[in-house]
Amino acid sequence: MPLNDDLKPRAWTVSALCRAIADTLDAPFNPVTVRGEISGFSRAASGHCYFSLKDDTGQIRCAMFRRAASVMDFAPRDGELVEVRGRLGVYEARGDLQLIVESMERAGLGALFEQFLRLKAKLEAEGLFDPAHKRELPAQPRAIGVVTSLGAAAWHDVVTALQRRVPHIPVLMAPALVQGAGAAPTLAQALQSIYALTAEDNPLCPPVDVILLVRGGGSMEDLWSFNDENLARLIAQSPVPLICGVGHETDFTIADFVADVRAPTPTAAAELAATDRGVGLEALSVLEQRLGRGLLRQQDRQAQRLDAVAARLGVGLVRQQERQGQRLNAISTRLGRPQALLGQHRQWLDRLAHRLQAGVQSPLTDRAHQLERLNDRLRFNLGQQVPQRAQRLEHAALRLSSVDPRQVLERGYAWLSDAHGQALTHAAQFQPGQAVRATLADGEVPLKVQD
Repeated sequence: MPLNDDLKPRAWTVSALCRAIADTLDAPFNPVTVRGEISGFSRAASGHCYFSLKDDTGQIRCAMFRRAASVMDFAPRDGELVEVRGRLGVYEARGDLQLIVESMERAGLGALFEQFLRLKAKLEAEGLFDPAHKRELPAQPRAIGVVTSLGAAAWHDVVTALQRRVPHIPVLMAPALVQGAGAAPTLAQALQSIYALTAEDNPLCPPVDVILLVRGGGSMEDLWSFNDENLARLIAQSPVPLICGVGHETDFTIADFVADVRAPTPTAAAELAATDRGVGLEALSVLEQRLGRGLLRQQDRQAQRLDAVAARLGVGLVRQQERQGQRLNAISTRLGRPQALLGQHRQWLDRLAHRLQAGVQSPLTDRAHQLERLNDRLRFNLGQQVPQRAQRLEHAALRLSSVDPRQVLERGYAWLSDAHGQALTHAAQFQPGQAVRATLADGEVPLKVQD
């Protein structure tokens, strides 16, 4: 027998039920004052603030609208212990219990923040943050090491930035947990594995010259593994410069202070790791142009010197001939003497003619030899400089091409990635039926995992 409609339980709409719960909470609780530790604080572009208040065993979502936020006399931060006054309610769009905060005051520093400040002061007193220990980053590292989570967005951001800027530099990744209670030991283990790849005699890959320790943003609890004391001391022992790019620009961890360079984001850390390939190619082009202009200037200078020597040599010969002609004319005038002396003067004249010919011929020969030596030196200098500069340019081009990742694909290797373009480097990443793309030297091949 069907139930009477009057005996059926009332069917609430979702919004009506949320409003009823909010009305039920209003009388016994509101207004309410709550003390707790801030977690996940964020300020929207509208000026409204959103965060959670928590203690050891519970937490509650909070919203503080722009009007109330504008009168605060401090900037709230994750980990701070605060006391808020407001009204309990229900956010109907999600059915969440939330506290609408009308005012906020500091109630002292939170436990995590106090722990952070104590460790920071301790390590700073030991000199781990000393700027004198910070090392300069190499402009063109032979290989780049990365420590982060394999599935994190930070890894994708770093790979994308490095592929765009320096695709010829190998990137070696050591995966680790970046959040949770066991994250700090895995980060330390991953760093040690990268440290082992900095050795010069490693036959498997070029030595790592710079290390990136990266993770995306989050609350103080999410980033807490990067405030581990053992991890900080291990970072200080890095054999090569280390860049820490953890969180967003406003996030700071102990790892940031110990690292050689602190980057505001993982992408910024990748951009700091090496100079963009385009800058090197542009510099090489500028050097090539300067070399060409220098050789042309050298040729012009040597040609001018050769013309000047030839001009001086021609003027000297003309003057020498004029002087000898004047002496011959004077001798001919004096030859109007008796016939008896004609033979003697003729012999003397012959000897003088021979001496004159030798005197004119000798400077001419010397000048010709000097001109020939200058021409030989010019050809020798040009023959030496042009091949040397060309050889240096060729060596630079070979060094650049030797680190081209396409050369590796030409030797029979392939790059495996999933449908999203994510690199597949471990067998555990493959699943039956999974679509896989293999990038070869001359194109891509779609594959499918059978077993």
